Amino acid sequence: MNRTQYSVLLAALALFLLLYLGFDTKTDKQKTSEESRSLQAESTSLETLEADAKEHLTPTQAAEVADLEKRTEQAGSDEARIPALKDLSGWWYRAGQMPIAGGIAEQVATLENADTSWSVAGALFYNALVGSQDQTVRSYSASHAVKSFENAASLNPDNPEHRVNLALVYAENPPPDNPMQAVLMLRELESKHPDNPAVYNALGRLAIKTGQWQRAIDRLEKAWSLSKTNPNTPCLLAKAYEATGNTIKAQEFAGICKSR
Repeated sequence: MNRTQYSVLLAALALFLLLYLGFDTKTDKQKTSEESRSLQAESTSLETLEADAKEHLTPTQAAEVADLEKRTEQAGSDEARIPALKDLSGWWYRAGQMPIAGGIAEQVATLENADTSWSVAGALFYNALVGSQDQTVRSYSASHAVKSFENAASLNPDNPEHRVNLALVYAENPPPDNPMQAVLMLRELESKHPDNPAVYNALGRLAIKTGQWQRAIDRLEKAWSLSKTNPNTPCLLAKAYEATGNTIKAQEFAGICKSR
């Protein structure tokens, strides 16, 4: 996957997510120590996921992965390593292995240190989270999605979409000690950014998740009135209107959804 394709992947995945407003004040020593403890506490890792996935590859697929990994290992500099890692992440993405694609994208983000790169990693981890029923994979994906979106926010705290994305992660995987965290974050974002359609899309998505169909419609109609460019909004509206029995509106937005 080249740089242009990687950017397209970012744009597509970032439709689901946004980020956490704040600055990272930890020292490098603190970060290293905390990351070490975090990895030790995890029940799985990128290496474990890769090893398991490789057992199910065809000989052709295994050769392709080996070639991409060799390119990465032979890169003589970070500048050369980044595009090789992006190609490897893209391969696993196309293979449907979102946690692995996210883990490699996380390596890219570490090297590039850009909020957009961390957003790509976070989006991949988020998709891994919602696409898996395996609790180990979900736990791994959720923790790394949170880390990615927090890093993106610390690099670009003026972008509220990073915090929205983080709220969606919490909505999908609520913290045991704060199950209402996603709702509280989104309400705060709504008060601070009353004209941001991404906030209302997230609120609408959360309302759908909890079966609050009329509230979902109200939030999503607000998002639609603010922007007609998000392809997810009409799809969500079609689902919400169908649930309330309004077939005319459901068909109207379903048509718009299919045309995007």
